[in-house]
Amino acid sequence: MFDSLQDRLGNAFKKFRGQSSLDENNIKEGLREVRLALLEADVNFKVVKEFVDSIRDRALGEDVAKGLDPGQQVVKIVHEGLIELLGGEQAGLNLKPSPLKIMMVGLQGSGKTTSSGKISLFLRKNENRKPYLVPADVYRPAAIEQLQTLGRQLDVPVYPSTPDMNPVDICRDALVKAEEAGCDLIMFDTAGRLHIDELLMEELGDIKKSCRPDEILFVADAMTGQDAVTVAETFDKQLDITGVVLTKMDGDARGGAALSIKSVTGKAVKFVGVGEKLSDLELFHPDRIASRILGMGDMLTLIEKAQTTIDEDEAKGLAEKMAKAQFDLEDFRSQMRKMKKLGSMEGLLKLIPGMGGLMKQLGDAQLPEDEMKRTEAIISSMTMQERRNPKVINASRKERIAKGSGHDVAAVNALLKNFKQMSKMMSKMMGGKGKKGKFPKLPKGMPALGEGGMPDMGAGMPGMPGMPGMPGMPGMEGMEEAGKSRTISKKTLKERKKKKLKKKLRKKKR
Repeated sequence: MFDSLQDRLGNAFKKFRGQSSLDENNIKEGLREVRLALLEADVNFKVVKEFVDSIRDRALGEDVAKGLDPGQQVVKIVHEGLIELLGGEQAGLNLKPSPLKIMMVGLQGSGKTTSSGKISLFLRKNENRKPYLVPADVYRPAAIEQLQTLGRQLDVPVYPSTPDMNPVDICRDALVKAEEAGCDLIMFDTAGRLHIDELLMEELGDIKKSCRPDEILFVADAMTGQDAVTVAETFDKQLDITGVVLTKMDGDARGGAALSIKSVTGKAVKFVGVGEKLSDLELFHPDRIASRILGMGDMLTLIEKAQTTIDEDEAKGLAEKMAKAQFDLEDFRSQMRKMKKLGSMEGLLKLIPGMGGLMKQLGDAQLPEDEMKRTEAIISSMTMQERRNPKVINASRKERIAKGSGHDVAAVNALLKNFKQMSKMMSKMMGGKGKKGKFPKLPKGMPALGEGGMPDMGAGMPGMPGMPGMPGMPGMEGMEEAGKSRTISKKTLKERKKKKLKKKLRKKKR
């Protein structure tokens, strides 16, 4: 969601390139672009003014640090300023009470019901809590059924509300039912309106008095920008909210709500929704978000994603298979599916420092996700025997696999060829056949590992905890020249020498 802001800030920092020092004139010119970038991102204008003024004062009052040029110094100051603007430190929930009572509030359509399910799953996984869901929205059609469906998906108990019941009575009785069920996390999914009204606030106030929740989380739709901040301020005055949950952070919102809400309400963002799945919820880390905005990546989030997706024992087993050249197509498909759980390739690249703009550079080239879908379709059309032992795949089997996957035989041949080369490469890299640590020749279509080249995606993402040897995508078109050097086979070199000798002989004859 911060793509536009990231591009604008990048252009602003270009103003400082080539400058020998920071002075009032070049700082004024550069910060003008920063101001415009933040205003275009729908950040509150008062917040923008205070932010830019503080950056100017710090930039003028600081000497350029050793090893940094003026542009880098400004980036450093803006980064620190953004962290403060976003809340400084990560603010978690108050987890001491048992049972922990969380009241979800906000306007209709902001995502309260889905967020109730996401937070329940998050706290069950990370804090070993036993959730109890309470549908207290008796006004919106199917609101109760929606939470009951989420309860079945999560396998957690849900209070049996009906539309004719009073919301305050529902919440009060749910406290008793939750205790009887042995649950220590109670999620009150309250009603919303299309706009703020007195009846809504009165009802929420009554629920608060009756149930005394430990946390009152305001759920805001990040797509609504400044409107979300204004509504949050009103809810805070009436209910004294304890934190904010921002939903739809994976959309194309400009980011104004995330950057303004802490400064305007004084209440920290605690969670962000980054997708439609119940597992698509992240803790809000101001330092990580600031790094993403400035294009610095976010390796900690990437590592955490990997650790939750990949089992350590399974990873060790795969490493042993790779070393012994026993890594088969079944393992390859399994790893591709795990990689898809981490998110889109574009989203993952943005978390790696310096790689955020790679997808833009590819332009109209085939997207990795499309290549992975094609590869998975072909592998899924194989029998278990064929996936475990690709050597048995003959011409007739290839035709059957091609028809079953909706592709031609050439695509099947290309996959088998690339997989064979990749298996050899993995074996050598993991210390199997060949010299340990020596990089073999890469299959056609995979990036070279020359000096300054891009890390080899075919060999996975080495050095990342919990992500050993994750196989990459075969044959990503347009990536052959990624490094400065390119591997040339001995056969090709011999052919070139022969051609040169023939040319010399022809010249002599003339």
